[in-house]
Amino acid sequence: MAESSGLQTPLWRAIAVYRIAALVYVTILVVQNVSVYERPVLAWPVLALTAGWTVFTTYAYAVPARRRPPLFVADLVVTMAVMASSAWIVGPAALKDGKPTLAVAWHVAPVIAWAVAGGRRWGIAAALAMGATDLVVRNHYDQAAYTGTVLMLLAALAVGYMVGIAEVSQRRLERAIQMEAATRERERLARDIHDSVLQVLALVKRRGAGLDGEAGELARLAGEQEAALRTLVTGRTAAPVDANAEVDLMTLLEPYASSTVSVAAPAGAVRLPGHAATEIAAAVAAALDNVTRHCDPGTKVWVLVEDEPGSVTVSVRDDGCGIAPERLTEAEQQGRLGVAQSIRGRVADLDGTVTITSAPGQGTEVELRVPRPSIG
Repeated sequence: MAESSGLQTPLWRAIAVYRIAALVYVTILVVQNVSVYERPVLAWPVLALTAGWTVFTTYAYAVPARRRPPLFVADLVVTMAVMASSAWIVGPAALKDGKPTLAVAWHVAPVIAWAVAGGRRWGIAAALAMGATDLVVRNHYDQAAYTGTVLMLLAALAVGYMVGIAEVSQRRLERAIQMEAATRERERLARDIHDSVLQVLALVKRRGAGLDGEAGELARLAGEQEAALRTLVTGRTAAPVDANAEVDLMTLLEPYASSTVSVAAPAGAVRLPGHAATEIAAAVAAALDNVTRHCDPGTKVWVLVEDEPGSVTVSVRDDGCGIAPERLTEAEQQGRLGVAQSIRGRVADLDGTVTITSAPGQGTEVELRVPRPSIG
């Protein structure tokens, strides 16, 4: 059985109201038809049992801790017993003549309860059990006899589906509340950090920007930490990407921004399939890693994104030491495949091209161009 949720509370109240209303209807029918029953005297004890069970289940289902399989099974069995007694009390002749059973309408309540507690499968199981009992009691199988069972099945399906929707809605609501609380906390922390830590780091970066030695290195590190901390408190971190969903490429590239890396993007979002955006971001990361490995600390890097109708171009430009013309070929022959596989291979898989422009002492520019038709 599925655990009860807060959104199910109105459904349990509705079941209680329905059961009470059905009891009133059963009582009226018994009073009107008792004279044609084969054993009319026994109808009153069964009616009293029906009323007592209605009171019991109304209070039992009101407490979530008591909504457990034993209660649901007992509810179904008692209701089936009341219905089965109709064969002896009402009599086959009266039932064949169209007189209702002693559980008419009232017997739907446990079916709905099972559907609310366990979803469509449990509701259908209860409806089939109750419908089979109804058919055995009536002992005739025509269109009218099947109608009650069909209606119970439809009710079980509808209620079970509605409960499933309610459960999904509740989970989404809980996630939304958690995200809102996290956003508010991040905003509060951002205000506090901006007024203290970020200002100190920015001051250290400015004061030490022109110094040499350890003081300059300290200023550079302070700048990097400032950029990383700003990214953290503003929530600009790359979330897991669905390969089949369309995402904004900039959400994957912006986290690379730091005191030494500038990321420039078009005014609008650069929408790409998740797989393509992830591969391009990984290629950019490989290019930035090459700068870190082979250039002096503090080397400036610019990442420029161009969103054109037929393609997307990402350029990674640095002012570092540059690359000799034969160095890439030598590195690939020696088994150092960072550029060959991490950059060229990824872009080639997207039917794109990589252009590397460099010269010793003049920095390096890596241009990644991916045609949009191949990734759209």
